[in-house]
This record gives sequence, structure tokens and C-alpha cells, in this order.
Amino acid sequence: MIEASTPTAPDAKTDEVKIAVVGAHLSGMPLNVQLVDLAARFVSPDRTAPLYRLFDLAGSVPPKPGLLRVSDGSGAQIEVEIWALSHDAYGRFVSMIPSPLCIGTIELESGPVQGFLVEPYAVDGSPDITAHGGWRAYMSQKA
Repeated sequence: MIEASTPTAPDAKTDEVKIAVVGAHLSGMPLNVQLVDLAARFVSPDRTAPLYRLFDLAGSVPPKPGLLRVSDGSGAQIEVEIWALSHDAYGRFVSMIPSPLCIGTIELESGPVQGFLVEPYAVDGSPDITAHGGWRAYMSQKA
């Protein structure tokens, strides 16, 4: 008999939802306070599977990236952070996310998790910053 299982980290709590953040919600970035105010718990750094491209969403305030899954083989691994929120806090957090950002399933080195993605239309004309490997590295280089 084969049993289906959902992968979870050894320290995962059953009353938590994990979410991957990729830009302005990273530790030390301007929107991280939204996670802290909701009593989110930092879990670990991670990287996406090599299936994504990262774009600077020019004009967003504060500056934000957009993570887009691609199917043409041009993807790369992008640095992310995993945070855990209570189910209630997760709902409140997701309700604050402005378009064109959205939440979906992201494939990480450690397995699938909910996380930030961008609607494809929003990357038209946006600088592709994938080569930096992550938002923090891009912002450091930009400064």
C-alpha cells in the first residue's frame, strides 16, 4: 500500500503555513515588518529550483522584484527566505499583497512551498535581474 504524504520540515508546526519571500519581505528589507508584526517565524534561507527568472518591477514602492516561472529552460536558482505564519496571520498577510504580485506554489531545493510570484504581464519591459541570484544581491550591487 502506498500512502500519500505532504513533505514538511522537521520543525514545522501543524498550525503554521510556510511562505517563501523573495524581495521586500526579506530580513532587513522594508516590508519585513509586515511579517514581524504578524508574529511570523523565520525558518531558513533556501533557493528555488532552476525554473525561475527574477525581474525588477520598476516603479514599485518600495522597490520589489517579480519571480516568474519559465518553461523555456532559461530559469535559474533564486535566493529566498522561508517564514512560517499561523493560518490566521497567513490570511491577513496574503490580503495585503498588491497586484501584480500573487501567491502560488514555488518549487524550492527543499520542496514545494507557497510563495511570491508575479503575473507575467508585469515583467514586460522590466529589467531581468536573474543573473544576480536574488533580490538582496541585486540591491547591494545597485547601491
